[in-house]
Amino acid sequence: MLKTEESPIQAAVRALHTARRVVVATGAGMSRESGIPTFREALTGLWARYDPEELATEAAFRRHPARVFGWYAWRRRLVRAAVPHAGYHALVSLEGLVSELAIVTQNVDGLHRRVGSRRVLELHGSLDRFSCVDARHPFPADRAPEPEADTECEPPRCERCGSPVRPDVVWFGEMLAAGVTAEAWDLAASCRAMLVVGTSGLVQPAAQLPFIARDAGATVIEVNPEPTEISGVAHIVCRGPAGAVLPALVAALSQGATK
Repeated sequence: MLKTEESPIQAAVRALHTARRVVVATGAGMSRESGIPTFREALTGLWARYDPEELATEAAFRRHPARVFGWYAWRRRLVRAAVPHAGYHALVSLEGLVSELAIVTQNVDGLHRRVGSRRVLELHGSLDRFSCVDARHPFPADRAPEPEADTECEPPRCERCGSPVRPDVVWFGEMLAAGVTAEAWDLAASCRAMLVVGTSGLVQPAAQLPFIARDAGATVIEVNPEPTEISGVAHIVCRGPAGAVLPALVAALSQGATK
């Protein structure tokens, strides 16, 4: 997709400039640049003794609700202290430069929403939402306990049915929410350009999205410091961190729009 002597940024600008619909698919690398540890990197301190499956399944929650809830409360506190990097703000600016933009993220930290992105699909849920484990009744986030240390913490009880309250994230062995998944897949199949940012391409089923987009005729643009499983399917590869590449891409697109 690159023309002679055209840089990846220039090629990406050209693809985005003509795209009626743009989808941005983000993964853990996007969050990591803002200091948020990945799922397995967060297994430190008290939590280092556990395997991920001991802290991220419904069975584990039912066996040790205070342990699992405490770990997620600790992760939520880390997220709240994080400062979204410049790449997040660049995506907000990008909304004003293209006809239609949607973000599909595997991340549960809510940073896209925090900076003001308007259409965000959270495939794996959010640390800022809660529901009960038995009936999935919503529970107010402002009433969830927030311990100040990495300690176990008893979850509150659902006010409607009395079952323990869990974080509203997708655990191992669980299906993605049907509605948000169907919307994400429809967007991938109908977009004209897809930015794939900070994802390894290993987590299924989210890893299918760039392939769906490419098969439907969209231009796939990867933004990542390192080669990934997506690199081979991408038409354009912009090597570098999202916090640097996305602002540069938006700046170049903005300059083109004003000429």
